[in-house]
Amino acid sequence: MSGSAAGPPPGKRPLRKLIRGLRASAPGRVGLVLLAFLVVTAVAVLIIYPRDFASAYWSNPAHWADNPRSVPPAWARLVYRPGALRHRIISSTEPTEREETARAHFSRWDFPVDYQAAEPPTSIVVTLREVTFAARPPIVTATLVRPDGGEVRLFREVISGARPGESAPYVRHAEEPFRHVARGDGAAGESLAGHYEAAYGVALDSARLRDAFEALAFGHVVEGDLEPLHGEYTLRLEAMLAGEEDAVTEARLVVGGSVFGVMGTDAWGRDLALGLLYGLPIALAIGLATSTVSTLLGTALGLVSGYTGGRTDLVIQRAADIVANIPVLPLLIFLVFIGGSRLWLILAVLVAFSWPGLTIMVRTMVLQLRHGPEVEAAVSLGASRGRIIAYHVFPHTASYVFAQLVFFAPSAVLAEAGLSFLGLGDPRIPTWGQILEHGFRTGAVFLGYWWWVIPPGLLIVLTAVTFMLLALGMESIVDPRLKGARMWRS
Repeated sequence: MSGSAAGPPPGKRPLRKLIRGLRASAPGRVGLVLLAFLVVTAVAVLIIYPRDFASAYWSNPAHWADNPRSVPPAWARLVYRPGALRHRIISSTEPTEREETARAHFSRWDFPVDYQAAEPPTSIVVTLREVTFAARPPIVTATLVRPDGGEVRLFREVISGARPGESAPYVRHAEEPFRHVARGDGAAGESLAGHYEAAYGVALDSARLRDAFEALAFGHVVEGDLEPLHGEYTLRLEAMLAGEEDAVTEARLVVGGSVFGVMGTDAWGRDLALGLLYGLPIALAIGLATSTVSTLLGTALGLVSGYTGGRTDLVIQRAADIVANIPVLPLLIFLVFIGGSRLWLILAVLVAFSWPGLTIMVRTMVLQLRHGPEVEAAVSLGASRGRIIAYHVFPHTASYVFAQLVFFAPSAVLAEAGLSFLGLGDPRIPTWGQILEHGFRTGAVFLGYWWWVIPPGLLIVLTAVTFMLLALGMESIVDPRLKGARMWRS
């Protein structure tokens, strides 16, 4: 007989009702669109990014060695820095040209640089990675070919040869690349001084070559003044190899600029756009995981407390009162001090102290439903206590529970960001709160590095607003008295 008391699957009809209600209200529709955008972007990040991005890339300063430090995004040139030079990294795994002679093999890379900025480069860096040779070490030469026909030899280096006890083939710079920064106090300065002497009749002293090498390399003299020389430059890199099997796996040119990428860089040179994107699935996971577990815990305790009553109800309600009055921040500081800054610890504390309010509200609703005709009919038919709670009590509270689940999510995101900002977050994971905390700790606000502070703050607000709009769209379903009272109606 108890089988006739079975109702609809728990939560199925309320969930369908919630989705229809969200699509029927303007805040709900906007929230659904924003949520879909965030979820699709987060899934794309999880697919594209390597699993060890946080440890092997984000926290590895060597990975960002070629990036500029603390520079704004490239699109700043269109807004307030029209003469800024965009930072450029040009790499190639295949030479532009190969040539073989009786004595050696030559590989040449030509890196074109279209220079049209009002400011000179901040640096000129040539990088080689994984140089392999069998006998004599390769000789590498770099030359800057200017638009005025001049050629400035930046360096000529011999890769380190065989070491005692080492057998061929020899591999150099497989882990740490060969890096040469062009400076004016060596052979590059002498070559540039010779060009200025021949082309412009200007003698350059060592101090000027040392202090303004990049401006001189990308400039010319007009009526006695140094001005930028715009046009097409070419960095020609040549490697003289002794054997046919000798090779250079990758060659790279870095022309240092004052703007970079979509979101600029931080003090380590890390691409903030990559960190902000990586923080999106983390933020959604924090919000959804914390809100889901908190909601399940609070709902289960509220259902059991309200329907069972007696000593069970008393124990659950007293526990809810105690937990609700414990100061979370001092406890979290103590736990972080004992167990270290771990994301799972922060989430566990947020879950542990988020359930009392929902438990009390669900209990209040269950007390009204416990003596209703539907529950009494199910009892008379012999339905078990668990079946009654699942099929005849919970569906009447489901709309409110789902609304609270959505409402908990932004609170969890904001809580994690706030804790990370206070230095209590997990430093190994680049969350938006961690990016903000690093920016404030290094003085980004005082130095005017807005691209380091505003974007993560806006993303936190956008995520919170998305869930708040969903909660607003559910209000008329949770409380039918609000239907038609909203200014935003379809």
